[in-house]
Amino acid sequence: MRVVLVDDEPLLRRSLAMIIDAELGLAVVGEAGDGVEAVTVARRTAPDVVLMDVRMPRVDGIEATRTICRLPELAHTRVLVLSMFDLDEYVFHALRAGASGFLLKDSRPDDLLDAIRRTHGGEWLFAPSILARLVEHFVYKRHTAGGGSAGPSRLDGLTAREVEVLGLIGQGLSNDEIAEHLTIAVKTVKTHVSHLLSKLAARDRVQLVIAAYDAGLVNPAATPARHRRP
Repeated sequence: MRVVLVDDEPLLRRSLAMIIDAELGLAVVGEAGDGVEAVTVARRTAPDVVLMDVRMPRVDGIEATRTICRLPELAHTRVLVLSMFDLDEYVFHALRAGASGFLLKDSRPDDLLDAIRRTHGGEWLFAPSILARLVEHFVYKRHTAGGGSAGPSRLDGLTAREVEVLGLIGQGLSNDEIAEHLTIAVKTVKTHVSHLLSKLAARDRVQLVIAAYDAGLVNPAATPARHRRP
């Protein structure tokens, strides 16, 4: 699994590289100190996962994430934002830019390694404190917008089963958990998820979660308890 590290602190990059390179099946293939270098290195190395800092000189991590996620040649690359700050605006801008997760720099090494693997596997990752506020944000957005008025039109092309799966994704269930809940095969769940990504023009599971909230498919009171710890 090929990883690129992006952070303006060389010492932190070196520490992260030591942790990642020591893990079987993971390898750091490039490093960058700002957003401009991040795009250049990503295009040169075509990594599976980019660990992206937010606050950097020249071009910040949000804009670099947006650029990387829009490049056709990097369609398979996933961005995992790693920041010292859990400010709401960072989280929401990172999501809209196409990031597949947002973790804090004080995360344990094992959690970080697990996050890299799961991000590469198409899952979405958030630190628990960030996730709670993320849920609140979309609940508030839906209520102030009059109950998710954008949702129905986005669901018109979905089958009843796909809508059901989308709602469960919005609750934070994994493919295995969805399969168990619906009493269907995991392979069938993966097929539904693939169809949802295509029909909703979503880059990854994060954007499916956003779509589930926008469509009003999630029970706000139950959601925080359903999300798993990164």
